[in-house]
Amino acid sequence: MNELSVEIRLERPGDEAAIREVTSLAFESSEFGHNGEAGLVERLRAESAVSISLVAECANRIVGHILFSPATIERSSWRCEGLGLAPLSVLPEFQRQGIGSRLVTAGLEAATDRSNEFVIVLGNPDYYSRFGFTPASDSNVGCEFEGIPDEAFLIQWLGQTEPRNERGLAKYHPVFSSLG
Repeated sequence: MNELSVEIRLERPGDEAAIREVTSLAFESSEFGHNGEAGLVERLRAESAVSISLVAECANRIVGHILFSPATIERSSWRCEGLGLAPLSVLPEFQRQGIGSRLVTAGLEAATDRSNEFVIVLGNPDYYSRFGFTPASDSNVGCEFEGIPDEAFLIQWLGQTEPRNERGLAKYHPVFSSLG
């Protein structure tokens, strides 16, 4: 079996339509059946709230995409800045070939290089724990959205240990709150 030749690179002007297609098709076929993620990407772009946007390209075709947007953790005595990972998309016919993993790894490297303090994600703990994510509740950090199971709201601290004595609330960019 030939190994797939995939390049991970920053999103460029002109990639928007291909990213929309990848995101729409990836979530259309997902177990969640939710297709608002393509609109989320466009709304974050419109609000200038894209911190990191990477694509996976195979034979000059965009087959995967990952986006990070600003996020905060607020506690009564302080606030820290980081990123929210959402969405991660891979075309259905390219899934389960390591493309998503490569996008996550490259995205976390970029987030670290840009001196972000953390990355949060709502997702499958079995998948994201492979990259060093742990339940945010272990760091005494809650999610701004109600009804999210503790095990599905994850965090990765980038380069510093987080004190756990004071409860914190993680907040995504306001665009996420307007999704309905």
